[in-house]
Amino acid sequence: MTDEARAAIADRPHAVHLRVRAGLRRPHNWLQLVKFCAVGASGYVVNLCVFAVCVAVLDLHHLVAATAAFVVAVMNNFWWNRHWTFRARGGHAGFQAARFFAVSIAAFLFAATLLELLVSVVGVAELPAQALSIVAATPLNFIGNKMWSFRIELSRA
Repeated sequence: MTDEARAAIADRPHAVHLRVRAGLRRPHNWLQLVKFCAVGASGYVVNLCVFAVCVAVLDLHHLVAATAAFVVAVMNNFWWNRHWTFRARGGHAGFQAARFFAVSIAAFLFAATLLELLVSVVGVAELPAQALSIVAATPLNFIGNKMWSFRIELSRA
Protein backbone atom coordinates (compact mmCIF):
# COMPACT_ATOMS: atom_id res chain seq x y z
CA MET A 1 0.00 0.00 0.00
CA THR A 2 1.39 3.41 -0.93
CA ASP A 3 1.72 6.37 1.44
CA GLU A 4 -0.97 8.17 -0.55
CA ALA A 5 -3.38 5.27 -0.06
CA ARG A 6 -2.62 5.16 3.67
CA ALA A 7 -3.18 8.93 3.90
CA ALA A 8 -6.50 8.61 2.05
CA ILE A 9 -7.65 5.90 4.44
CA ALA A 10 -6.51 7.92 7.47
CA ASP A 11 -8.47 10.97 6.24
CA ARG A 12 -11.78 9.09 6.27
CA PRO A 13 -13.13 8.98 9.84
CA HIS A 14 -15.64 6.26 8.97
CA ALA A 15 -12.89 4.02 7.64
CA VAL A 16 -11.54 2.68 10.93
CA HIS A 17 -12.20 -0.89 9.84
CA LEU A 18 -10.18 -0.23 6.68
CA ARG A 19 -7.29 1.15 8.72
CA VAL A 20 -7.36 -1.89 11.00
CA ARG A 21 -7.46 -4.29 8.06
CA ALA A 22 -4.56 -2.48 6.32
CA GLY A 23 -2.64 -2.43 9.59
CA LEU A 24 -2.94 -6.19 9.99
CA ARG A 25 -0.89 -6.61 6.81
CA ARG A 26 2.13 -4.66 8.09
CA PRO A 27 4.81 -6.67 9.98
CA HIS A 28 5.81 -3.54 11.91
CA ASN A 29 2.40 -3.51 13.60
CA TRP A 30 2.85 -7.11 14.73
CA LEU A 31 6.24 -6.20 16.23
CA GLN A 32 4.58 -3.31 18.06
CA LEU A 33 1.93 -5.71 19.35
CA VAL A 34 4.65 -8.03 20.70
CA LYS A 35 6.37 -5.07 22.40
CA PHE A 36 3.03 -3.82 23.74
CA CYS A 37 2.37 -7.26 25.20
CA ALA A 38 5.86 -7.36 26.77
CA VAL A 39 5.24 -3.99 28.39
CA GLY A 40 1.79 -5.18 29.33
CA ALA A 41 3.28 -8.29 30.92
CA SER A 42 5.43 -6.12 33.20
CA GLY A 43 2.38 -4.02 34.02
CA TYR A 44 0.38 -7.21 34.53
CA VAL A 45 2.87 -8.43 37.16
CA VAL A 46 2.90 -5.00 38.84
CA ASN A 47 -0.91 -4.91 38.75
CA LEU A 48 -1.37 -8.39 40.21
CA CYS A 49 1.24 -7.79 42.95
CA VAL A 50 -0.37 -4.50 44.02
CA PHE A 51 -3.82 -6.11 43.78
CA ALA A 52 -2.73 -9.08 45.93
CA VAL A 53 -1.22 -6.82 48.60
CA CYS A 54 -4.32 -4.61 48.66
CA VAL A 55 -6.69 -7.60 49.02
CA ALA A 56 -4.64 -9.92 51.26
CA VAL A 57 -2.69 -7.47 53.42
CA LEU A 58 -4.79 -4.29 53.42
CA ASP A 59 -8.13 -6.16 53.24
CA LEU A 60 -9.51 -3.81 50.58
CA HIS A 61 -12.56 -4.60 48.44
CA HIS A 62 -11.54 -6.15 45.10
CA LEU A 63 -12.72 -3.13 43.07
CA VAL A 64 -10.77 -0.69 45.27
CA ALA A 65 -7.73 -2.97 45.01
CA ALA A 66 -8.14 -3.15 41.22
CA THR A 67 -8.24 0.65 41.05
CA ALA A 68 -5.06 1.04 43.11
CA ALA A 69 -3.30 -1.63 41.03
CA PHE A 70 -4.41 0.10 37.82
CA VAL A 71 -2.98 3.47 38.85
CA VAL A 72 0.42 1.99 39.70
CA ALA A 73 0.63 -0.19 36.58
CA VAL A 74 -0.55 2.50 34.14
CA MET A 75 2.37 4.79 35.01
CA ASN A 76 4.85 2.00 34.28
CA ASN A 77 3.10 1.11 31.04
CA PHE A 78 2.91 4.68 29.74
CA TRP A 79 6.64 5.25 30.05
CA TRP A 80 7.62 1.97 28.38
CA ASN A 81 5.03 2.23 25.61
CA ARG A 82 5.98 5.82 24.81
CA HIS A 83 9.72 5.21 24.73
CA TRP A 84 10.00 1.64 23.49
CA THR A 85 6.84 0.21 21.93
CA PHE A 86 5.68 3.18 19.84
CA ARG A 87 8.87 5.32 19.98
CA ALA A 88 6.61 8.34 20.20
CA ARG A 89 9.14 10.70 21.79
CA GLY A 90 8.46 13.31 19.10
CA GLY A 91 4.92 13.96 20.29
CA HIS A 92 3.98 16.10 23.27
CA ALA A 93 4.25 13.87 26.36
CA GLY A 94 1.38 15.63 28.14
CA PHE A 95 -1.06 15.05 25.29
CA GLN A 96 0.11 11.46 24.88
CA ALA A 97 -0.23 10.86 28.62
CA ALA A 98 -3.78 12.27 28.67
CA ARG A 99 -4.80 10.11 25.73
CA PHE A 100 -3.03 7.03 27.12
CA PHE A 101 -4.78 7.53 30.45
CA ALA A 102 -8.18 7.95 28.72
CA VAL A 103 -7.69 4.73 26.74
CA SER A 104 -6.43 2.98 29.86
CA ILE A 105 -9.49 4.12 31.83
CA ALA A 106 -11.79 2.75 29.11
CA ALA A 107 -9.94 -0.58 29.19
CA PHE A 108 -9.96 -0.50 33.01
CA LEU A 109 -13.74 0.06 33.15
CA PHE A 110 -14.23 -2.89 30.79
CA ALA A 111 -11.88 -5.02 32.93
CA ALA A 112 -13.50 -3.89 36.21
CA THR A 113 -16.95 -4.79 34.89
CA LEU A 114 -15.69 -8.20 33.87
CA LEU A 115 -13.92 -8.60 37.25
CA GLU A 116 -17.15 -7.87 39.11
CA LEU A 117 -19.11 -10.32 36.94
CA LEU A 118 -16.49 -13.05 37.39
CA VAL A 119 -16.31 -12.60 41.17
CA SER A 120 -19.94 -11.84 42.04
CA VAL A 121 -21.86 -13.80 39.43
CA VAL A 122 -19.61 -16.63 38.27
CA GLY A 123 -17.85 -17.18 41.61
CA VAL A 124 -14.25 -17.01 40.37
CA ALA A 125 -11.67 -16.19 43.08
CA GLU A 126 -10.52 -12.55 43.08
CA LEU A 127 -6.92 -12.93 41.87
CA PRO A 128 -7.67 -15.25 38.91
CA ALA A 129 -10.66 -13.05 38.01
CA GLN A 130 -8.39 -9.99 37.99
CA ALA A 131 -5.89 -11.83 35.79
CA LEU A 132 -8.59 -12.86 33.30
CA SER A 133 -10.16 -9.41 33.16
CA ILE A 134 -6.81 -7.77 32.32
CA VAL A 135 -6.17 -10.25 29.50
CA ALA A 136 -9.64 -9.63 28.08
CA ALA A 137 -9.09 -5.84 28.05
CA THR A 138 -5.67 -5.97 26.32
CA PRO A 139 -6.87 -5.83 22.67
CA LEU A 140 -9.03 -2.77 23.41
CA ASN A 141 -6.06 -1.11 25.10
CA PHE A 142 -3.64 -1.83 22.23
CA ILE A 143 -5.94 -0.62 19.45
CA GLY A 144 -6.83 2.56 21.35
CA ASN A 145 -3.22 3.44 22.10
CA LYS A 146 -1.91 2.58 18.64
CA MET A 147 -4.61 4.49 16.80
CA TRP A 148 -5.01 7.47 19.14
CA SER A 149 -2.52 7.92 22.00
CA PHE A 150 0.68 7.33 20.04
CA ARG A 151 -0.64 7.84 16.50
CA ILE A 152 1.99 8.85 13.99
CA GLU A 153 0.81 11.39 11.45
CA LEU A 154 1.59 10.47 7.85
CA SER A 155 3.31 13.13 5.81
CA ARG A 156 1.18 14.34 2.94
CA ALA A 157 3.85 15.55 0.53
